Amino acid sequence: MGLLPFEKIKREILIKREAETDKRYGCNPDERKIQEILDYGVINLNKPKGPTSHMASDYVQKILHIEKAGHGGSLDPAVTGILPVATCRATRIVQALLTAGKEYVCIMHLHKPVPKEELEKALKEFTGKIIQLPPVKSAVVRKEREREVYYLDILEIDGQDVLFRMGSQAGTYVRKLCHDVGKRLKVGAHMAELIRTKAGPFTEKDWVSLQDLEDAYSFWKEENNEKFLRYCIKPVEFAVRHLPKIWIQDSAVDTVCHGASLNVPGVVKIESGIDKDNIVAIMSLKDELVALGTAVMTSQQIMTEQKGLCVKIDKVFMLPGTYPRQIAPKKE
Repeated sequence: MGLLPFEKIKREILIKREAETDKRYGCNPDERKIQEILDYGVINLNKPKGPTSHMASDYVQKILHIEKAGHGGSLDPAVTGILPVATCRATRIVQALLTAGKEYVCIMHLHKPVPKEELEKALKEFTGKIIQLPPVKSAVVRKEREREVYYLDILEIDGQDVLFRMGSQAGTYVRKLCHDVGKRLKVGAHMAELIRTKAGPFTEKDWVSLQDLEDAYSFWKEENNEKFLRYCIKPVEFAVRHLPKIWIQDSAVDTVCHGASLNVPGVVKIESGIDKDNIVAIMSLKDELVALGTAVMTSQQIMTEQKGLCVKIDKVFMLPGTYPRQIAPKKE
């Protein structure tokens, strides 16, 4: 079974110094009230065939009676599968998913029979770095660009129908790949069916349908049972599981919430394998997402240096004032 690049990385948590978090401020994401989850959560939606991605996120908005919903990574109306949808204050998190790797299961129909050996040889040529010209109907400028196919595995061949699983860099067009494979084989081919089974940390293992979401919301409203709704809507932190993380002390949180860059003295622990220019998730010691930023130092440098800028903050998610600038001592 193929793995996306971030799934291959085994990270360790490195402790820079010991620190505790004050229970008076913030909250573990799993302990948030259901209304907070509704206003600040993500949904691993299994988009049905028919609606556009925008329409699907609009359905989510109407089902949950919320003011805003946004999706991460468009799917064509005819394509089904994973469409991450964020609610209200969490909608900016989808930007962190747009560049994450994707996985698809596709049925490619060959216009003429092809020997299995020739087919396998052709598909190998479309694994690794490839050059693609986006389709005429696409959301990007139509010029050749390099994309990477991480794996392309044949699952089944039934006559002229080829079922395969493919992991690829964001922005790789599967429809165009099928066309190009057919051209390479000199028989022609087209994409007959396509399902997206991974989008960054979102996978088919725990996706939910629009009907699931509607049932869960009704169950909460009518029976005052929020268990199913909590299964359908995850805390926003779910969407950054694929990113390397840096945990900071309570007294540094509010400074970051006001957009200040993160300096080494505020760091408590980090994940290994961070390189310069990596997008990293800045977390509180209660595992709350504080912000996203760009690493200026590597993991090794952060662990050895005692001062200096280590992360430039790009997007702040935690509301200022969640943690005070100065943590007052607890009363005995």
